Amino acid sequence: MNAFIEAALAHSRTVLTTMVLLVAAGIISFISIPKEADPDIPIPIFYVSIVHQGISPEDAERLLIRPMETELRSLEGLEDITAIASQGHAGIILEFDVNFDKDAALQDVRAKVDLARAKLPGDSEEPTVREFNAALFPVLIVTLSGDLPERTLYNAARKLKDEIEAVPTVLQAELVGHREELLEVVIDPAKLESYNISQGELINIVSLNNRLVAAGNIDTGQGRFSVKVPGLFEKREDVLNLPVKVSGEGVVTIADIADIRRTFKDANGYARFNGHQAIAIEITKRIGTNIIDNNNQVRAAVKSFTTTWPDAIHVNYTLDASDWIFRALGSLQSSIFTAIVLVMIVVVAALGLRSAMLVGIAIPTSFMVGFFFLGTAGYTINMMVMFGMLLAVGMLVDGAIVVVEYADRKMSEGLDRRESYALAAKRMFWPVASSTATTLAAFLPMLFWPGVSGKFMSYLPITLIVVLSASLLTALIFVPAMGAIFGKAETENDDVLKLLAGAETGNIRTLPGITGTYVRGLDKLIHYPGTVLAVTGAILAGTIILFTMFNNGVEFFVDTEPEQAVVLVSARGNLSAQDTITLAKDVEKIVLETDGVKTVFTRAGPGLGAGSAGRNDVPKDLIAQMMIELKPYEQRRKGAVILEEIR
Repeated sequence: MNAFIEAALAHSRTVLTTMVLLVAAGIISFISIPKEADPDIPIPIFYVSIVHQGISPEDAERLLIRPMETELRSLEGLEDITAIASQGHAGIILEFDVNFDKDAALQDVRAKVDLARAKLPGDSEEPTVREFNAALFPVLIVTLSGDLPERTLYNAARKLKDEIEAVPTVLQAELVGHREELLEVVIDPAKLESYNISQGELINIVSLNNRLVAAGNIDTGQGRFSVKVPGLFEKREDVLNLPVKVSGEGVVTIADIADIRRTFKDANGYARFNGHQAIAIEITKRIGTNIIDNNNQVRAAVKSFTTTWPDAIHVNYTLDASDWIFRALGSLQSSIFTAIVLVMIVVVAALGLRSAMLVGIAIPTSFMVGFFFLGTAGYTINMMVMFGMLLAVGMLVDGAIVVVEYADRKMSEGLDRRESYALAAKRMFWPVASSTATTLAAFLPMLFWPGVSGKFMSYLPITLIVVLSASLLTALIFVPAMGAIFGKAETENDDVLKLLAGAETGNIRTLPGITGTYVRGLDKLIHYPGTVLAVTGAILAGTIILFTMFNNGVEFFVDTEPEQAVVLVSARGNLSAQDTITLAKDVEKIVLETDGVKTVFTRAGPGLGAGSAGRNDVPKDLIAQMMIELKPYEQRRKGAVILEEIR
């Protein structure tokens, strides 16, 4: 290692150039690394959904769940299986071991579902398999409302959805609260009888149409071309002109025996925004993309697309995850900068300005090198990474302080700066390295924390390991290289440094100031080792006893001030969609009248609880869900008071 340090100091300009390049790469990485609230942790849960219109919960359990469970129970790595049967629907939640291979498990689940598909009733819809991933939750909701015909609002929402999905970082934009369009054919029984057409004939004719017919190709000997048979209904006239029967010399069409009108399917659910009927677009970003950039691009696309819309269409945004992330990360960054300033004040007071500047370089250098390696390894900037950076601030300068202080001492003894920093790096290598290693060893066990929470918390020790390793490189290589060029002993500390140098062979009890007071106090204590150990043990035991008697319990995360909340409305019984929206409106009115509430986005409809895969806190008889966004903290009461009033 001594030879490596000598080589670094002999090529100090090359070392400094390398440092500048690493810092520049770290800055670029910090700007480009995706930023999100929480780490993207693969949650080992899949949800199998089976829809069968009209089936009762009892029949769904017998005909849908049991055949599917029989196949799924043999999956490798499966830890728990939970089934839910409801009216017209069956759902199965599969929980795997946390160390599972997500892609392999998903493939195995789909293979088992395909095997069980043959055992399901023929008129059941195709089962779907969904991965439970927190990163696939909506990061922004765009709502459209206004006093307009439903079809106008729906067409506008559908076009806006297509525009949003064209944004490169958007994975999916899903419409919520709309009703699907359909053509309603009302048969006139008298006309049907007059043309001597039975209901079976009519149903058979309609069911055999509106299909894609692959007619193949025709080879004429001189060329080859494909043949297309128009069989799909593309407009209203296609249905009206559908032939039903030949009567004499004429053809009876649907238009002759029925009236056709455009309408909508019966609503299964509703969406409301701040008390008004709305159509919402829930936007999900692609995994690994920057939430802040994604939402800014979506807002820009919406603004550009809606400039020509009438004022009657109101476009609003709610539950914007980028706002919370921007504030949270900004607050943490401010805390980090404040910590850096405080550390620098202490270092300047202890070492002087020139030496403090050399020590201070270790903080941004270590941070930027850390960001560079985190970005290279594919990590994102999230709350846990920023907490790790905040914890590391005070520890980054320890090694640099030791090296700079020792070098200053040697320069005060008459050595030149290059020789002083070379000697400091060599002599302090093992103390600095062992100090950093012991700190890293304290966080190393967190890497082996099992379960989803362990994977979540692993970002903290990984960040500390990377940043503290970078600080070790900075203290032993970069700081000596800079000191060899810019280093100079602080004149105002020469007397103290000479006293310290003389203390190696002299009487350290004669040292002045705080150092002397500490040495003389320590000299007295070492004469009574038994008493010191007894007092230390008593303090330790007393601390444990006091904590056991007066502690306030243990929690995974501290209870922070909420910015959002969710109100769940449950009701039992065979409720219609209209019944659920009536109940939801009553609750919604109470929430909107509560002081401190900014926006309320409501989803209502029977069966919401059946789709809550992996959510043990969601009741299965859920009929409405209200996502509340509170006003900024400085403009409202405490969140706990607001939520208690809503309850």
